[in-house]
Amino acid sequence: MTPSDSRAAGVARLVAGEVAVIGLARSGVAAAQLAAREGASVYASDAGTRPSAEPGVVGGVLDRLAVMGIDVQWGAHDLGRIARASLVVVSPGVPPSAPPVAAARDAGVPVVSEVELGLWFLPATRIVAVTGTNGKSTVTALTAHLLQAVGADALAAGNIGLPLSELALRSAAPAWVALELSSFQLHDTHSLVPAVGVLTNLTPDHLDRYPSLEEYYSDKDRLFLNAGAGSVWVTNADDVEVQRRTARVAGAHRRFSVNGLDVDAFLDAAHEEVVLAGSPLLPIHEFPLIGRHNVANALAAALAVASADKTFSAPPAREALARGLRSFRGLPHRLEVVADAGGVVWVNDSKATNVASARVAIDAMTRPAIVLMGGRHKGESYASLAASLARHARLVLAYGESADIIVADLQSAGKGVAVERLGSSLPEVIARVREVAQPGDAVLLSPACSSFDMFKNYEERGAVFRRLARGEA
Repeated sequence: MTPSDSRAAGVARLVAGEVAVIGLARSGVAAAQLAAREGASVYASDAGTRPSAEPGVVGGVLDRLAVMGIDVQWGAHDLGRIARASLVVVSPGVPPSAPPVAAARDAGVPVVSEVELGLWFLPATRIVAVTGTNGKSTVTALTAHLLQAVGADALAAGNIGLPLSELALRSAAPAWVALELSSFQLHDTHSLVPAVGVLTNLTPDHLDRYPSLEEYYSDKDRLFLNAGAGSVWVTNADDVEVQRRTARVAGAHRRFSVNGLDVDAFLDAAHEEVVLAGSPLLPIHEFPLIGRHNVANALAAALAVASADKTFSAPPAREALARGLRSFRGLPHRLEVVADAGGVVWVNDSKATNVASARVAIDAMTRPAIVLMGGRHKGESYASLAASLARHARLVLAYGESADIIVADLQSAGKGVAVERLGSSLPEVIARVREVAQPGDAVLLSPACSSFDMFKNYEERGAVFRRLARGEA
């Protein structure tokens, strides 16, 4: 089935029977509203409790859904009703093994992602799709920023925060969308045909949800599901796994490198310049984000935009790309400097929810660092961080559910990393930091774990760290 056939069949199913939407976070709410707007009868359910702020709040989620005639169930899913649906739309936080998804599949009901639903109603919008284990949020935001810099009508959407279905509800759609895609979203997305697809890197992650690393990587591979001769792909030339998995993908391949490879976009370390299509684009010191990994993010985004349309690689557009790189200020919770007091710099990298992203942050430190690691364990060993920590960290403070595992893994690595185990209180961790921090130090929150043992999400974790670092009540 071609992507257009897939869309046509999906749209037909919206009105063929009841549509079930599983999960009522922001993406699920948007999907339910979009389906209802298009004439579907919608049942939406969430295993969580009804939001405490909802009762009596005019204009709240439940009010908006009720006005559209959407039947909402909190605290459980009606599996029989889901099995009788004509279509199931699943939110990214709901795993394929969840009972409502399994009920749909067992009954032969088509299951699609919220992203897939949004794509059906944005036929004229051109997509720069971004996935990978690390860097995808920054690359997505930077891609949207650079598209705007070259004069394009563009927004960032997807896993970065704005659901694609919410965008499709708007009266006017943008000409371009930089679309961040998690592996969870790609799992049930079938009709994606991006103008440019970007794969930032591949490292182990989400092993608490996936039975194997291969299954995780296979969901990432779905970025290339509809590859053809006219496709354009931007990939990391320094990542062996990325290059192995994309070698036979149809289309034009454009590559970026920070390790000196002479490819389409690369870091010229000798001259400290970003080089795009054979010509210098920007001196590295003019790009405001810290860390070599952010140079890779800049290369990926600039190459993606330059590859998206021939007008975006013309000389005036190259000048605009350089201006856009200079003016980009990054995203919260990603090596975000949140305080600088008493000679100590505090860095919030709460988005580092896996070992690979924590390693990148640790290697970016230019001061002796006190590194805060901990949270909910995701199945990876922390021993591989020991070499980086030995070079850059003065002390590791391990906290939360994974603290014992972190301590054991780092000690077993034999690199002499100083590590202390603390409890499950971030204020307690920060109090210990204040006891040991010295002028000239950096305090780096780079947890290498998910936040769910102590916080709702990494944003809340980062916000609490920011407040504590600034000494705010």
